[in-house]
This record gives sequence, C-alpha cells and structure tokens, in this order.
Amino acid sequence: MPITGAEHVGVTYASLMSMPAPVALEVAAQARGLGYGSFWTAETTGVEAFSLLAAAGAASPGMSLGTGVVALQLRTPMVVAMAGATLQALHPEADIVLGVGISSPVVTSKWHGVPYGERPLARTREYVTLVKECLSGESVTFKGDFYECSRFRLGVRLGEKRPKVVVGALNEKMLRMAGEVADGVLLNYVPASHVPWSVEQVRAGGAATVYAYVHVGVGDRADGAELARRDLFSYAVVDAYAKSFERAGFGADVTAVRERHAAGDREGALAAVSDEFAQAIDFMGDAGAVTARVQEYVDAGVQVPVIMPLPWGPDRRAVIDATLEAAAPG
Repeated sequence: MPITGAEHVGVTYASLMSMPAPVALEVAAQARGLGYGSFWTAETTGVEAFSLLAAAGAASPGMSLGTGVVALQLRTPMVVAMAGATLQALHPEADIVLGVGISSPVVTSKWHGVPYGERPLARTREYVTLVKECLSGESVTFKGDFYECSRFRLGVRLGEKRPKVVVGALNEKMLRMAGEVADGVLLNYVPASHVPWSVEQVRAGGAATVYAYVHVGVGDRADGAELARRDLFSYAVVDAYAKSFERAGFGADVTAVRERHAAGDREGALAAVSDEFAQAIDFMGDAGAVTARVQEYVDAGVQVPVIMPLPWGPDRRAVIDATLEAAAPG
C-alpha cells in the first residue's frame, strides 16, 4: 500500500553523501517519477547544499528543494536569504525550503573552525527572524545580540512565492520557538513513537508545518546492524540528541554509550546501542515493513515525511531503489 495522509513525501540525499554527487541527480529524478514532492540535502564536509539543490532542480523540474539542515553558524542570515532567493529565482514554481539548525560542536568548531557559540535558542530565533526579514525584499536594518545589518536589501527579484524557513529542532524549547517563528520544523533521529510529543511542543508555539526525516531501508537487518550502531553512537554523545533519545525511552542505551565513550571504550560504546534502539530510528526490513514504518510517522502527526534511504547492503543502489519504491506516496 502507498503512503497516504501526508501533504507530500520527500527524499533526502543526506544519507547518501558518501556516494558520488551525480547519484543525487539520479535519485531526484527517480523520486520525481515515483511521485515524491521534494528533494533535500544536508551539509557537513561533503557536497555544498545550494549547488546540489540547484542542479537537482534542473534535473528534476517541479520538485520542491530543501536544505535539511545547514549549520547556521557557518553562514550569515543575509547569505542564506541570498542563497534561498537564488534557488527560488532559478526554480520559480518550486517550493524552496531553507532548513537551518544550530548543528553541533564537532561540525562547527572541529571541522569548520567556527565557534559553536552560546545561547542556541536565542541565536536561532534571531537568525530565523532576520532571514525572513531579508527575504521580504524590503530594506532591512537590524541590530541584535548575534547579527546586525544596515539597509540590506535583497538584490534578487522574486514574485509572490518566497522561500520558507524551517528549523531543525529536537527539544522542548527549540520546538516551541520554531513553531512560533518559523514556517516549519524538521525532526530528525526521532522514533515514530515520540512524534506526538514533538508535535505537541510545536503546536504550543504555533502552526508551523511538521517535517521529519524518516530513516528506512529495504534490506536485511544484519546488513545494517553495525552501521546503525555507529550512526546512533555518534549522535548519542551529542547532548541535544542524548536528551531527545532519553525522552523517547532509550535512556539506558544513552547512559551506557556515554559511560563507555567517556572511559575510552569505543567498542563497548558501540555494543551498548541495543537492537531495539537502532531499529526504532534506523529501520530496516522488507518493503511492506518499510511502507508501514513511514505510515506510522504520518499517522503520528508528521505532515511531510522526508525519506532518508539507508544504503546498507551488498548492493547499495538496489537498496536505495527498493526503499524509494516502498516509501512512495499514494
């Protein structure tokens, strides 16, 4: 059965960035043919998000294009507004989604040499506010605690359609703030069982659209078990994700992972990721089970599920193809 009840279903290249960049264009075209409505990408040290989205939009006209997410510490609000406006001008009929987030100290400080910063909630609020003002096309003078500009005016002429601003959020205050000031909220590494709580926080802030990355792969669980443990270990040691995992019912896993990691026992930390924890977030199964898992997210309150294909198996491309087919919209 196809996925039903969603505004549309998207797909992200975020889990496929170890593959050659042209694969992104192939996946976008394949997804469009299957009825997917949007194509997304993340950004860390590989492909640059806006370049890739511009190419994907040219290769697959008609799809919405989204960043999910770019680290807000690495670009000023004005630059992000310019990038989003450029995409919108190149693809005037598409919905452009500017997904931004506070990222992590590893991405910002270690990999890019930019301070992680303090007061993430206040900084994100200010960032989103300024991006939206800049996208208005009016002259903007702004002086906040983190950003300022004087008489900035976007030089890209846009029609009525403007990029939307979406915040990557996990925990209560960020979810509520994003619900209040942003056009949407992007959930990630959240099990379907935890979606209702997340939606409740968003709705306490406002009417922002709820997007969610849904991590699924059609294949044998054994092919992805070790990769899932590595994936979840890398997030469980990040404080914001650890809090979210604990709230979702995986506190024992998080405690064990972090204790072993602190002791310098990486293998023990990986082994502490239980199969239940891994399968709750990085789900692998047959096509019917993948379809059902995506539907769980929609039924739990996700308006736009964005499929994150898990390319785990002896034939990675075959897994991607089968996953896109299983998660295709009705």
